[in-house]
Amino acid sequence: MLNESQKLKQIIGLGLEIAQYRDVDLLLERILTLARQFVNAQAGSIYIKEDNRLKFSHTQNDVLQKQLPAGKKLIYSHFSIPLNHESLAGHAACTDEMLNIPYVYDLPPGVPYTFNKEYDEITGYKTRSVLTTPLKTGRGGIIGVLQLLNAKDSLGADAPFAKEDEPYVMYFAGNAAIAIERAQMTRAMILRVNKMAELRDPKETGAHVNRVAAYSVEIYEAWARGRGAEDAEIQKNRDILRMGAMLHDVGKVAIPDAILKKPARLNPEEYETMKQHTYLGARLFSDKYSEFDEAASIIALNHHERWDGLGYPGHINPATARPIPGCEDGKGGALGKKGAEIPPFGRVVAIADVYDALSSKRAYKDPWDESAVLENLRGEAGKQFDPEMIDAFFSSLDVIRNISKRYSEP
Repeated sequence: MLNESQKLKQIIGLGLEIAQYRDVDLLLERILTLARQFVNAQAGSIYIKEDNRLKFSHTQNDVLQKQLPAGKKLIYSHFSIPLNHESLAGHAACTDEMLNIPYVYDLPPGVPYTFNKEYDEITGYKTRSVLTTPLKTGRGGIIGVLQLLNAKDSLGADAPFAKEDEPYVMYFAGNAAIAIERAQMTRAMILRVNKMAELRDPKETGAHVNRVAAYSVEIYEAWARGRGAEDAEIQKNRDILRMGAMLHDVGKVAIPDAILKKPARLNPEEYETMKQHTYLGARLFSDKYSEFDEAASIIALNHHERWDGLGYPGHINPATARPIPGCEDGKGGALGKKGAEIPPFGRVVAIADVYDALSSKRAYKDPWDESAVLENLRGEAGKQFDPEMIDAFFSSLDVIRNISKRYSEP
């Protein structure tokens, strides 16, 4: 049992940890994990305020997770609830007050909120204690709600959430709200950059880049865990990959409209011009001030390379578009990067981008049936794609399908 000084030190450390995250989706996941660990909660959820509703944005549940095969993730629906006093989360947001309920099936008489038993009935999970905390920014605005479920004591038995932990959770929630607000601003800036590409190329929608980035993170994590990578390394790389992958095609802003918006397949000359978007995108991040800049540059440059060496732009200097000395192909061009010569971030985004392109409607084609898309990816393992990463893709397919629904086109 930690004393007050130890708890304060721990909660400050948790605040410093979440401040390192840049991507909002991965940040929400980490906030929930750390909050649950601090109070020994079996499950929890985060709601994010959007307009006048609370969007159910992330959830974790140890009991339901243990029912899944090893390596599989919990799949959940994304929905929203009104920002009013009728729900626990809504009431906490409206009143800016924490709710600590020992047994949620026996609420005090006269309270305006109720507990929705539907989730318990669907899953068979029994919610007991609930700690619901508003996520309030330094300026006093509510950005969302953190909800922790089913506290456990040191022996693993059901217990109410400790009253003495409430101030620490409120402190952590304040830091979490600031981190979320900052990550949302970062996401918004990245999407604004992509808006420039979308104005030029209607395929580069916010939904498309969010899907490609989210797919990439899932494929990368499954691949990295399969190779025995350390959790700290995986978490760090997921964060910068998620953001960098959103800008994989940003170099298209420099491609002429006649090519970008052509409602048919490109001819060979046009295709050569289109290939330039790889190194033009990499040039935007040539001044590498952060790991994000480096990741974005690597992804832009390498996401069209092929495992068999037949991709593009190959071994070139992005600043000059000329082949690196010793890597010429004998025809004035550069040899394609092959196998492990292609950085992992480039290899993983290649799979995510092709999966989304084949699954989506384009001016010159209808979306492929999923069976045809999956057959294509399987057939290209060891040719276009890293075969280990294709295995990771298929091991993550249930999560990838869920992401597709979450970021569907408006």
